[in-house]
Amino acid sequence: MHKEAAIREPLILGHKTYHDITEDVCKPIEDKAPRMWYILFSIALIIGLYGVGCILYLLGTGVGVWGLNKTIGWAWDITNFVWWVGIGHAGTLISAVLLLFRQKWRMAINRSAEAMTIFAVFMAGLFPLIHMGRLWLGYWVLPIPNHFGSLWVNFNSPLLWDVFAISTYLSVSLVFWYIGLIPDFATIRDRAKKPISKKMYSIMSFGWSGRAKHWNRFELVSLVLAGLATPLVFSVHSIVSFDFATSVIPGWHTTIFPPYFVAGAVFSGFAMVQTLLLVMRKAMHLENYIHTKHVEYMNIVIMVTGSIVGTAYITELFVSWYSGVEYESYAFINRATGPYWWAYWAMMTCNVISPQLMWFRPLRRSLLFTFIISIVVNIGMWFERYVIIVTSIHRDYLPSSWSMHYPSHIDLGVYVGTIGLFFVFFLLFARYFPVLALNEVKTILKSSGEYYKNLPDDHHGDHGHASHHVEEVKTEARPVETPTEEAPEETSTDSEGTDENSEEAGNEEETND
Repeated sequence: MHKEAAIREPLILGHKTYHDITEDVCKPIEDKAPRMWYILFSIALIIGLYGVGCILYLLGTGVGVWGLNKTIGWAWDITNFVWWVGIGHAGTLISAVLLLFRQKWRMAINRSAEAMTIFAVFMAGLFPLIHMGRLWLGYWVLPIPNHFGSLWVNFNSPLLWDVFAISTYLSVSLVFWYIGLIPDFATIRDRAKKPISKKMYSIMSFGWSGRAKHWNRFELVSLVLAGLATPLVFSVHSIVSFDFATSVIPGWHTTIFPPYFVAGAVFSGFAMVQTLLLVMRKAMHLENYIHTKHVEYMNIVIMVTGSIVGTAYITELFVSWYSGVEYESYAFINRATGPYWWAYWAMMTCNVISPQLMWFRPLRRSLLFTFIISIVVNIGMWFERYVIIVTSIHRDYLPSSWSMHYPSHIDLGVYVGTIGLFFVFFLLFARYFPVLALNEVKTILKSSGEYYKNLPDDHHGDHGHASHHVEEVKTEARPVETPTEEAPEETSTDSEGTDENSEEAGNEEETND
């Protein structure tokens, strides 16, 4: 087992063993949920049910209950849709892209980020369905034969592009998330004492036994899915940006939208991961696995993507001036100085200025500061989508049709309700699923664990002198038997001392001959 340079901070703090990691991750699942979990779940459920009630009222009455008018046909519904899709981007990036780059720090946060992606895409998928007005006719977006004759979907419709983008993204993300859970489900299955729990986790683990063949296929499938999911990070939000970029409306008709939307999606997604992880690590006592180093790495990503978003804002302003099109120039002047100036400057402050504070290392490593900035960033990203959508259409070519948008209580209720439903799903996930990638975290224990990094070079990998590593000593300190003619030819596969054991065995075999 190689030893990392001492200058690298450990990713697992404390004197942790493999058994300790299993206990820490399985404890929230096996023990009774704390009172705070029930309080948070009840609050989220009440908010979510209110949102469901607003959706049912909207479907029964019509989309006219939104605060829309003849000029502003898109507002909160599409704003919330783009916002939720953006939040879902961090999970795929952490899981797929960082896996391909073999980044060890992803292993403590990828499981929660993947779950967040699934639930955020669920919430995003609600809005195109609601936007149809007749939810029960949602199957019309699918190119399937029907009894009306040759009725096919309109492939020129951005709504259809969103359907294909979301369904593809959800399918790959869901499979990737579940494949990673299978070994951990098997661990919980083997520890379960209640028959119902044992049966449930046995079904979900698909007969996983931990054999070398299973691990080999697990690694292979993970890499294949990571290769498929990586292009989705760029394609899904690019397709969402085409909802606007393919139009001729000033403020929307711009080629910078695809990369700009992707950077903004990763920006907001990582901010939401920070918000959830900082709460979860405290509530579930996972401070040894999710700590300042993980927070710092994620803050660096937020800082970089925030800088890209800020550059895109400046580029938009420059192109609107350089184009010489007075309508395009006015669209951006109106954003900064018109009736929605407060939303524009809230967007600039939250998305451009606040991430630049991450250049200061003490702030970048501060958990409280990170928690505040993560919320500020997501507020700013919501305002960004609102500014792009509403301010570009509330004043069009005819001043006689200029109008203002005022959200109704149904607009507010649906949006707040989706936030409640999102936290209902995430709290259920944290209660019944392992929030850390249990077996993946174990793979970096000996290279990135604090105890092993502090061992002297001549004792690295020798656990016999530490009383709290008795279990590992029993497992690893096996005597090397002299091969005989009757015994099958086997060599040690331990990561430490493999060459030495093989060489000694070979010398002893020559002596016997």
